[in-house]
Amino acid sequence: MEADDLTPEALRELRAPRPYPAVSLTLPTHRREPDNTQDPVRLRNMLAEAERRIDADPDIARQARIDLKSRLAKAAAEVDLRHAEDGLVLFATTGEHQVWTLPREVPERVVLSDSYLTRNLVAAKAQFRPYWVLAVAADRVTLWSGVGESLTEHEGDGFPAEPEELHWDAERQERVGDRPSTFRDEETKRFLRTVDTALGELLLRDPRPLHLVGLPQAVGLLEEVGSATKGAVGRVLSGGLVNGPDRLLREELRPARAAYAEQEARRAVGLLDEARGRKTFAAGLDEVWEAAREGRVSLVAVEEHYQQTVRLTEGHLAAVGAEAVAEPGSWERGVREDIVDELVEAALDQGADVVFLPDGTLTDHDRIAAVLRY
Repeated sequence: MEADDLTPEALRELRAPRPYPAVSLTLPTHRREPDNTQDPVRLRNMLAEAERRIDADPDIARQARIDLKSRLAKAAAEVDLRHAEDGLVLFATTGEHQVWTLPREVPERVVLSDSYLTRNLVAAKAQFRPYWVLAVAADRVTLWSGVGESLTEHEGDGFPAEPEELHWDAERQERVGDRPSTFRDEETKRFLRTVDTALGELLLRDPRPLHLVGLPQAVGLLEEVGSATKGAVGRVLSGGLVNGPDRLLREELRPARAAYAEQEARRAVGLLDEARGRKTFAAGLDEVWEAAREGRVSLVAVEEHYQQTVRLTEGHLAAVGAEAVAEPGSWERGVREDIVDELVEAALDQGADVVFLPDGTLTDHDRIAAVLRY
């Protein structure tokens, strides 16, 4: 599964308590050679470490150990490192296993707990915020689900949509010499109203930024007959893309997506500036972390590739080096390699907005800043 599959329902299910132990295995992976040549070896080593931890835990019964190892082996068999992204997450209990690939780097770790470790999934989805793309034509409408550079056609929830049949006025066609404009035809309008209804219901369940793609007449008519597309963040007024392919559609969308990202960055920086004037502003990892734990953040802005390894001690964070991570039992002693992901998850759980900004945007604020509620 990918970050796009992390719906609110899926996240709630992942976080549900499970009989001990629920195993979470995270591993950084690589998309290209030569870096990816070591990924299979590192995965085998991580699986061996997970089995060692399972065997050494006296609280795990013998049959549970056998079942857990079997589940981990099945999960590993489903991994396709030829199409790896930047992070891999395996979840396993005696009754299930899951495999997630993420477009965000994760630490190398094995965790045994009574629930799965979800922070890396949540942060990846927040950084590569999912979006919808609606490709519109008079006789067909398709919906595409995007996460970062990944774009796949969404099948379901009324999509792809096609009218039952368009009935043309044969006498008019004979007089004029061609078909009448589909964009003035009442049947086309009825069809696009059904599209608008289906889209509106989906956006209520899964709200995301929406991009519209289609000829100006098609996009204009859809906006005229309905309301679901009124908040679209981008429009690509070009035809012939209703069937993709995803590669071409992605290229056509690139300027619109870049413009929206720039707009969101400007909005976030403006909110941070206003917060400084009101003295509802926090900057730096420790300060933002403390505010997030207290539920006081309304917006967190963080640079895209900011990562920091820290030791969590008495509610405060202190940066540590790689040697602390290598120490046996470092996790149990409060060492966190993915503290930024943990902070992002905490902020989102409290209803805060999280915006990832280009590297260098927040240099004066130690790469992370927040707007406080109070």
